[in-house]
Order: sequence, then structure tokens, then C-alpha cells
Amino acid sequence: MKKLFIACLFIVSLLVACSTSNQQTSNPVPALPDSLAGTFLDHRIDMEERLDMVINQLSLEEKCAQLMHDAPGIERLGIKPYNWWNEALHGVARMGRATIFPQPIGMASTFDPMLIEDVATAISDEGRAKFNIAQKNGNYLQYAGLTYWSPNVNIFRDPRWGRGMETWGEDPFLSGTLGGAFVKGIQGYDPTYLKAAACAKHYAVHNGPEGLRHSFNAYSSPKDLYETYLPAFKMLVTQYDVEAVMCAYNRTLDVPCCGSTLLLTEILRNNWGFTGHVMSDCGALANFHGLHQYTNDATASSAEAIKHNVSLNCGSTYQNLVETVQAGLISEADIDRNLRLLWRTRFKLGLFDPYGDNPYNHLGPEVVNSKQNVELARKAAQKSVVLLKNNGVLPLNKDIKHLFAIGPLAADVDVMLGNYNGMSNNVISVIEGIAGAVSLGTRFEYRHGFLLTEENKNPIGWAIGEARGAEACIAVVGINTLLEGEEGEAIGSAHKSDRPDLQLPGKQLEYLKQIRKDQDKPLIVVVMGGSPIALEEVHKIADAVIMAWYPGEQGGNAIADIIFGDAIPTGKLPVTFPKSVNQLPPYEDYTMYGRTYKYMKDDPMYPFGFGLNYAEISYSNMSSQKTTYQFGEAITLTADISNGSDFDTEETVQLYVSALDADFPVPMYDLKGFKRETINAGGSTQVRFTIDTSELTNIDEKGEEQYVNGRYRFYIGSTLPSQRAIDLGAPEAGMLELKIEE
Repeated sequence: MKKLFIACLFIVSLLVACSTSNQQTSNPVPALPDSLAGTFLDHRIDMEERLDMVINQLSLEEKCAQLMHDAPGIERLGIKPYNWWNEALHGVARMGRATIFPQPIGMASTFDPMLIEDVATAISDEGRAKFNIAQKNGNYLQYAGLTYWSPNVNIFRDPRWGRGMETWGEDPFLSGTLGGAFVKGIQGYDPTYLKAAACAKHYAVHNGPEGLRHSFNAYSSPKDLYETYLPAFKMLVTQYDVEAVMCAYNRTLDVPCCGSTLLLTEILRNNWGFTGHVMSDCGALANFHGLHQYTNDATASSAEAIKHNVSLNCGSTYQNLVETVQAGLISEADIDRNLRLLWRTRFKLGLFDPYGDNPYNHLGPEVVNSKQNVELARKAAQKSVVLLKNNGVLPLNKDIKHLFAIGPLAADVDVMLGNYNGMSNNVISVIEGIAGAVSLGTRFEYRHGFLLTEENKNPIGWAIGEARGAEACIAVVGINTLLEGEEGEAIGSAHKSDRPDLQLPGKQLEYLKQIRKDQDKPLIVVVMGGSPIALEEVHKIADAVIMAWYPGEQGGNAIADIIFGDAIPTGKLPVTFPKSVNQLPPYEDYTMYGRTYKYMKDDPMYPFGFGLNYAEISYSNMSSQKTTYQFGEAITLTADISNGSDFDTEETVQLYVSALDADFPVPMYDLKGFKRETINAGGSTQVRFTIDTSELTNIDEKGEEQYVNGRYRFYIGSTLPSQRAIDLGAPEAGMLELKIEE
């Protein structure tokens, strides 16, 4: 009887399993209703033919309305409303719950394209899932769509720019490589459908001042334009197939960017072969007549933009498009051309196809802020942290007897978020991360201690004395998005979100000095913020300095992981930290001489690419197959890397090149490659870079690529090769001089 019961139970279980399996896998694509066959909703028809079919059914008024960012539905054709304005800078933004990853300037510190691609894949998974849910709920509002206006690949040319935190740093190659990895993850890998659409912004030469962005005329020499301001955009268009490009508010070389024949026609379309859609930044077309005085009115502004194939207007200027056509300034064929460019994206997203035909429609709430994505956010934050100084106090022992945390940002969760962020119930502050990591037998205390931007109002303050009495003190200082950001966002900034003074605000430095005074107990300073801060005095008084950026929802855990050695610091600075603004050229000067690691001759506080590691890394035996090459040949460079410590680690290896015999100005150093290598404790490995000599062209004063015959120096190391980096504790880079000729 027992055997019979077990046999019956087995059969029932098998039937249930089969039934469940069928429910999970048998999801046939619904047959296309006969009423849709042969229409633009028939996904079996070629996309270009479908575009012809739908455009031919629209009135002029309907066509023009579809070129606005808040496009209305067309009920008679079964077309739903669609709002093109959506954000995903470091997570699905402004649309409720989503995983919050580190701000892009922090993710740039990872120098890790594979990680960035994984992050962007998680973002687009969550975005598609949230879109699917919103569609079922009939939510067609702003931020509920799939066209993400990210990444921002403007060059962080000047650390005073409040919006630099949205970028991938000051180097075009790094920005293009990491921005391109982000595009790949956002857009997905299906041969037919986009998971979401990415957008390269803000094209071009849009790098502050933030308060003048609507009226400023950015003058760039041809050399700077093609050497610095355009390469990242070019990479995203030509190598990574970014779906959209956003033209900027400002003028470049006297012409509004959204009406520039040079930028939009000659370079973007003709030279780079871009076939996607171009959109205006929000309100940029109104600037044509309102602030640039380039046109007389909105009708003329609309005509200029349409002629330059700006297919989408974020703003209200295109409300005049019908009148613009009727006035003869543009034709209906011009409208059709732009609508085709724009709607091709909607077709690629599968917005007019049967539900079951789209491979991304299965994504649901289970992927949003999932355990896997939260873990990825923590990993990204760990890798973004940059260790700027360590005299041996880190990592701290978790069994420390008495630990004290202090500072205006230690318990702040807002500083984890950055800008253009989503919302999460997993946001971990620094003190929460430390409390979760330190031993239960440790006396761990926290006091706010001092204010962010001003001197304490109360002359009596106990916290400084308490901090001095602890076995070690962790002080969390810096800035937040009340002090830097986009134009009107940083409500605590008197400079429209820019930072003309790079110093720590308020009296933070003075309070740090009080903690340090007449005692030598470890003082670890954690610096929060999205841009370089003048840290020369902090470096002198602290035992360890950590740059943590705006590290996302798991930032507190990641910082604690670094402090206590559960993770090894491997982040590298994607932007130069000057000692003060005195080392910088005038902010409104767009000339690159004196800027960034390529042309800055003064020793900075911290060089580009700098970041310490708990492991003792050394480089040796840099070599190549031969000493003379012809342009067009490939050069393979190798170097040995050793780890003389007890820590297993990753090392962020960087390749720099210097052309020594150029007869026109060239960068002192030029980043040409980077990779992360795993090196076990006490072990070594060989790193290999292969670079085609055709990639070693330099841009002359006319903006033209030139081969420079003669000597080239190649460096392989952990940071920009400089004596300053060595003085700060970086290992000396390997160096090799080769000759290259045409």
C-alpha cells in the first residue's frame, strides 16, 4: 500500500511539473488579427515600408505633434501616447523605485568597461520592467518610457563645473570607452529590438559655466574640438551605435548647437554616418531667438532646427511647426523626413508589435531593485572608491575597541544619491555601513559634530573632544548636490550650481584640524562629492583619505568594505585634482592648454589615474618585439606586475603615450589603453597591450589628424606617469621609447 501511495504521489508530482513547465514555456506569440494584416502594425512587413504606411496616414498637424517630446496618442490608428523624456544616468531615474548605482564620475573611477556594461544591463532590465508595468497601468507620463537621455559624455574640462559629476571624467578615450559600454548595456543585444534607447549628450562643447549655458558661445579651436570635445561622441556613434544624440543649449563657434551645419550635418551625419535621431536639450530651440538672438522668432527657430534634422523638440518651440510649413520656411517633406528618423526608434523598441514578439516584454517586477542588482550596486561602489592616502592605518581591524564617526555627511543618505536618480529603500549611509561591519564588541559612536557650510551656532561642542578620545576617528566631509549640480538644482549654491572655489565649504577643514590637534590617533577622512575638492591641507593632517563620490544606494556598505578590508581599493581618479583654483585657466576659456592631465604643467594635488591599493604593486620588464615600427603596424607591449603583499587584488593598469618629436603642440601624455588585472598575494602576472600605430595620430592646429614621425614614449603603470604620483605612493611606471615612421 505504501509503495502504491508513493507511486501515485510521483505520478501526480510529474503531472504538476509538466503542467507548470508548459505554463512557463508555452507562450505562443498571439496570431496577428486579420484587421491588422497589411497595416503598419503588421510586424512581418519591412520597417521602412511600415514607416511609409503610417506617415502617409497622418495629417500635417498630427505629424508635427509627434515631433514634440510629449507626443499625443492617435486613437484612430491605435497609437498610444509616448513621452520621450526619460532618464537613466546611473539607474532608472525619477520613476520611483529602482537600483541606484554610483554617479557616473564614480563609475568612471572603476576604469572597468565590463562592470559598466553589467550596470547598464541591469538598468535597462529594470527600465523595461517598469515600462511594461506602466503600460499595463495606462501610465504614459514623463519618465515612464524607454528612451533614456544618457550617457553624458561631455568632457569634465574644468573642476568648477557643477555638472561634471554626470560625466565620465576629463579624458575623451576613457569617456568614450566607458560611455560606449553603458550604451551597449542599455540598448541590449537582440538583433531586432532595442531593450531601451541610449542618447549621447550634450553635443557639443557643453562643459560649463552652468549659469550661462543657455546663452554662452563656446569658442573652441579646431585642434581642441577634434582632440578633446568630439572624440567621445564619435566613439559612441561609430563604434557603439548609440540610438540618439542630444544637441546642447549653447552656441559653438557662434552658431547654436541645435542649428549647426558643422556639428549636425558635416560631422555627425556626413563624416560619422549617424542615422539615428537628434533631439534638442529642453528649451534649447527657444534659446535661438530668446537668448542667442540667432533668429527672430519661434517659427524661424523651428525651421532652422528641422533643416538640421533635429527631429525631437524637448520644449514647446515645435508648437509652431504647422505655421512654419505654411509660411514656406520648410516643407511637409522636411517634417516627414524628421518623423521617419524619430519613429524608427519607436519601431526598434517594438512599440507597434505584438506583445509576445518582443523578447523584453517578459521582464517584470522581480528584476527591479533585485538582490542581484543591489549586490552589483555594492560591487560598483567598492570599485569606484579611490584611496588617496594611507600611511598604514587602513584597513582597520573590525575588533577595534573604540571607534568614532563624525561629520555632516556621515549619516546623510541624500549624499549617496547624486542627481538624476531613482528611489530605493536600500540606501545605506556611511555610519550604517560601518555599524554593520564593525565588531559587536566595539564601542562605536557617531555625532554630527559640525555643519556642512557654516560654523556651528552653539559655541559648546562635545563631539570634537569625543572624537579625539576614540581609538580611531572616521570623519565624513565634502559637498553634496545642494552645492553642485545642474543650473537650478543646487539650491545651496550662490553660483547657479558651479563651484568657483574648490575648497571644503564652511568650517569643515578647521574642525578636522581640531580633531587632529596634539594627538596621533588614526584619523580617516572620507570625502563625498562629485567633483575635485582642494584637499592639500586635508592630506597633511589625515592618516588616510578616501574619495567616495556619490556612491549610490550601497555606498555606505562599500565604504565600510574598503575601510575594514573586505574589499581592496582599486579606483582611479578620472579627473585631475588641482591644489587650488590658482592652478586653473579662466573658467570661461575653452582652450585646453593648461587643462587636464594632457596640458597641465603644474603639479596637481592628485594626478589623473591616481589611486592607491592596499597591495604593494610594482612594475618591471616592460618590453616590445622591436624598437622601430612603421605606421600601420601593430605594437605589442608587455610588462610584469608583482604583488609583494598579503592581499589578493585587482590592479587598474594604464597605458600612456607621448609623441616626442612633433612640430605642433601635442599632449604631454595620452591615455591609450587600460585594463584590470587580478594579482594574487605574493604573485605576479604579465600585462599585455596591443595598439595599432594608426591609433597614434595627433591633431594639429587645423584640427587634422597627423602622423608624427620620430620617437614615442610608452608607459605602463598604475597612474599617470609623473614624479608627483610617485611622491604620493604610486609605483613607478615602466617606460619604453620606440621609433615610429611613415
